[in-house]
Amino acid sequence: MISPLVRRMRLGMELRALRKKAGLTHEQLARKVGQARMKFSRLENGRIRPDVGDIIKVLDAFEVDGVEWTKLVAIARDAADQGWWHRIAEQMGTRQAMYADLEAGAATIRAYEQNFIPGLLQTRAYLESRDETAALLSGGGGVNPLVWEGRAGRQRMLQRPGGTTYEVILDEIVLRRLSAPAPVMAEQLEHMLRTMRESDRITVRILPVDAAVPGYSVPWSTYSIFTYPDPEDPVVAAVEMSAVDELLADPEHVNPLLAHYERLREASLSTKDSEKLLSSTAQRLTDRR
Repeated sequence: MISPLVRRMRLGMELRALRKKAGLTHEQLARKVGQARMKFSRLENGRIRPDVGDIIKVLDAFEVDGVEWTKLVAIARDAADQGWWHRIAEQMGTRQAMYADLEAGAATIRAYEQNFIPGLLQTRAYLESRDETAALLSGGGGVNPLVWEGRAGRQRMLQRPGGTTYEVILDEIVLRRLSAPAPVMAEQLEHMLRTMRESDRITVRILPVDAAVPGYSVPWSTYSIFTYPDPEDPVVAAVEMSAVDELLADPEHVNPLLAHYERLREASLSTKDSEKLLSSTAQRLTDRR
């Protein structure tokens, strides 16, 4: 399946274009279709799951037919779909559920990770260690097993035959500053090495701490960029924030991130040298046990 969230974004773009072409405001469209104005505003912003019947009424109001009608109804059906993560979205964490959604059906994922092992490559022991640390800091409860179930589901989707091409640039800080006990971290790095060797669609590059990034474009945050098989679907970037990650789909905002990612990539180690550094770091941590 294709990400319902991305298809909602696409549907919103298509509806907005139709409304502007017709020269209608949200209020005028609402009166024409017999629905609330706010509902159309939220549909255009991709904030709600669409009712396919309502979308058909809108298309009828705009006198859309033929191939265009069929295309837009198919997009609406995709946008109304619910993925495997929906059942446990609250328990696995709304942030993680959002990433599971974005990853669904993606053609490529390009990511920069500043502080931690990315979720798509984490071991259970690493995740549980991070959750225990978070619980200590927040005074919350223990580890929720459904968080791992969500992580494992995302990893299965990534590693399925013909799945997404995934490249992540890890800041060397991720290797140098331990975010889990040394034995857990050593096992985690060995797992990453195995994953890279088993799949030619998964690549890890290390950005050295002393790298000269072109234009001195030092990274300011972790982010991921998603593309999809349908070239008319938006390229979406998710930028990590302290509480709720920011989603960008406007080319005006996404294109600078794409350019920034290429600069980081140019300054990163080759895949071969990155693998050597991961291997030597895993060995060093193993020797500390």
